Amino acid sequence: MKKLLILLITVLPLLSMAQPFHVTLFGGLANYQGDLQDKRYTFSGSKAAFGLGAQYDLNNHLSVKAGMMFGKIGADDKNSDNFYRKARNLNFQSNITEGQVLAQYDFLDLSEKRLSPYVFAGIGFYHFNPYSYDTLGRKVFLQPLSTEGQGLAQYPDRKNYHLTQFTIPFGFGLHFKLADNLVLGYEMGFRPALTDYLDDVSRTYVDHDALLAAKGPLAVEMAYRGGELKDGDPTYPVDGTQRGGANRKDWYYFSGFSLSIGIGNNGRAPKGLGCPTRVY
Repeated sequence: MKKLLILLITVLPLLSMAQPFHVTLFGGLANYQGDLQDKRYTFSGSKAAFGLGAQYDLNNHLSVKAGMMFGKIGADDKNSDNFYRKARNLNFQSNITEGQVLAQYDFLDLSEKRLSPYVFAGIGFYHFNPYSYDTLGRKVFLQPLSTEGQGLAQYPDRKNYHLTQFTIPFGFGLHFKLADNLVLGYEMGFRPALTDYLDDVSRTYVDHDALLAAKGPLAVEMAYRGGELKDGDPTYPVDGTQRGGANRKDWYYFSGFSLSIGIGNNGRAPKGLGCPTRVY
């Protein structure tokens, strides 16, 4: 993440010295899909997201963008229709901070058209840190607790997951030229997390006593929370019992409105929107 931030700090001033250059803003929603949320997108599980960056037009169709995205994701087994998940009673939240460099392609020339569909793809790095709240309402970060035995000697194949990861952002949207140097867009952006631990859930439960000895009672409490339910089963599952599904990695999404503000004359003003030409 630090390397990407350095890259963005270097690239943005260089872009601002060139034409055509745009400042970009984003506002919308963040969402997640993983072991606590099967559906790719739910409005009920969405949380606010925003972003800012810079764009440089290589021509009237192709642009290069660099920027930062900020959002929050989360899910709760209480909202699941699945009996097993409700009994498991896990939940998590996490802030997402992403740095990205993208290529964007408008299918139509916005110097001639008001509307154009577009697609984008690129590379990025993001930082996350899943957390929950214990029975006393205290915020607990989950990664240090090794809830699935990560880093424990008894489970050498389970390594601690990194909180900063690589991703490949891609998506599509629709641009609408509002005025000279002002473009409104609506887009859907998809991010493969390339980890199964956005939600701190992936594989199976580990031995109760091994986890207790290595990480303490809080780790056991956060690993299985069925006993917190009114009629829930307080018995911690035996070692090897399914906890999540490691066959599929997690995803997160950004969807919402973007605004591109051109700096100077970028040559993409649509016909009929620019200042009239006076003839003497």
